[in-house]
Amino acid sequence: MTLGAFETWLNDVSSFVWGPALLVLLLGVGLYLTLALRFMPILRIGTAFRLLFIGRKAKADDPGEITPFQTLMTALAATIGTGNIAGVATAIALGGPGAVFWMWMTALVGMATKYAEAVLAIHFREVDADGRHVGGPMYYIKNGLGKGWGWLAVAFALFAAIAGFGIGNMVQSNSVTQIVVSTFGVPAWSVGLVLAVLTFLVIIGGVKRIGAVAEWLVPAMALIFIAGGLTILAINWRDIPEGLAFIVRSAFTDTAATGGFAGAAVWAGIRFGVARGVFSNEAGLGSAAIAHAAAKSKDAVQQGMVAMLGTFIDTIIVCTITALVIVTVHVPVQLADGSSQMMAAWESGKTGAELSALAFAAGLPAGGHWIVTFGLMLFAFTTILGWSYYGERSAEFLFGVKVVTPYRCLWVLFVFLGSVLQLNLVWTITDILNALMAAPNLIALALLSGVVLKLTRESATARTGKI
Repeated sequence: MTLGAFETWLNDVSSFVWGPALLVLLLGVGLYLTLALRFMPILRIGTAFRLLFIGRKAKADDPGEITPFQTLMTALAATIGTGNIAGVATAIALGGPGAVFWMWMTALVGMATKYAEAVLAIHFREVDADGRHVGGPMYYIKNGLGKGWGWLAVAFALFAAIAGFGIGNMVQSNSVTQIVVSTFGVPAWSVGLVLAVLTFLVIIGGVKRIGAVAEWLVPAMALIFIAGGLTILAINWRDIPEGLAFIVRSAFTDTAATGGFAGAAVWAGIRFGVARGVFSNEAGLGSAAIAHAAAKSKDAVQQGMVAMLGTFIDTIIVCTITALVIVTVHVPVQLADGSSQMMAAWESGKTGAELSALAFAAGLPAGGHWIVTFGLMLFAFTTILGWSYYGERSAEFLFGVKVVTPYRCLWVLFVFLGSVLQLNLVWTITDILNALMAAPNLIALALLSGVVLKLTRESATARTGKI
C-alpha cells in the first residue's frame, strides 16, 4: 500500500468512526444525562465556581493526591491546547462557521457528560500498589459494570495509552515547534530538546508536580489569551451580534464558497464541529476523569461539579472567543482574478493556527500575533503535561505500577520526535483514536447513569431536599 493510499484509507476510517453512530452516542448520552439531571450542570454553574474557589485547599484527612482546584487545572492543562486555537480554526475552515454552533451544543451536553465522568471516577477509584489514588473510565467500567465488562475497560485503557502519544504529545510538540521555528528561525531539534527537558522535569514528579505547575500556569495563560481576544471583540463590538447570528444560521444551511473558502454542507459543519469540540474539551472521551480521580475529596458530586467547569471554560468561553475573532475580524483576501478584497478572516482560505494568527494579528496589530504564538506554545506544553498523566495511568491499569517510569521516559522521547518529524497523518490518526476512546466510555456512562443519578439525588437531599 502506497503512502497516498494509506492516507486515503485513514481518512475513510476517520469518516466512518465519526459517522452518525458515534455522533448520536456522543450527543445522545450527553443529552440524556442533561435531561435526567434536570439541567443541573447548566443551572448550577455559579455553585460550581464557588466549589472551585473553595477547592483551592483540601482537608488533610481527605483521600486523594491533589486539591480539587489542582485537578481541574490539570484537566484544563490537558484540554486547553491546540484545539482552542488550531482546532476551532480548522473546524470553521472545513465545516464553515456553523461548526461553532455544534461545538457549543457538544459542550452544553458535554458538561453533564464530564460531570458524570468525575462522579464515577471518585466513586469507583482505587489505591494502587504505590499508595496513589487512581481512577477513570477503566476503573469505573471494571468496578461498576463487573468482570463481564473487563474487556471494555482494557479497550479504553489501551486506546488512551496509545492516543496520548498523538492528541497529547506529538501533535502538541509539533505545533509548538512549527510556530517557534517560523517566528524565531531556530532549528526544530533545539525546540524539541528544550520541550523534552522541560516535560521531563515536570512529569518525573508525578501528578503532584503536574498539579502544582498547572495551578499557576493554566490560569495565567488562559487569562492572557481571553484578555487579548476580548480586546479585539471590544474593538469590533458592532459585528458581534451579526457574527453570532451568522454562526447559528450557518449551522442549519449550507455555507456557500466565497473568497478562499471552499464551501461546506450542513453535515460537514456537524461532523467537524462535534469532532473538534470533543478534541478541544474532551467531554465524552473520559480522559479528564483520570485527573479528577486524584482529587483530595470525599464528595463525588462536588468533584463532578468542579469537573464540568472544564468543558464550560474550554469551549463556551475560550473557543467562543477564538471563533468570534475569526468570524468578525476582516483581512485582505486575494481573489481568483488577482484583485484583493477585505473579507472575514474565515473566508481567507487559511486554516489551523495560521487562520487564528491571521485574525488576531489583524484584529490587534500591536500584539495579536504574539498572543496566538505564545498562547499556542503554553497551551500545547500544558497539554503535554496533562496527557502524560492520563497515558501513564492507562498504562498502569494494563501493566501495573512497574510501567510508570518507562512510560514517562517514552513520553519524553516522543515529545522530541513530534518536534522533528513530519506529522501529516497524526491528526487523522488522533481523530480515529479519540473515537475509539469515546465509544467504551460513553457505553459505560449510559450503563452507569443510574449510579450517577442516585449519588446526585442523595447529595441534593442532604443539602436541600432536591437537585
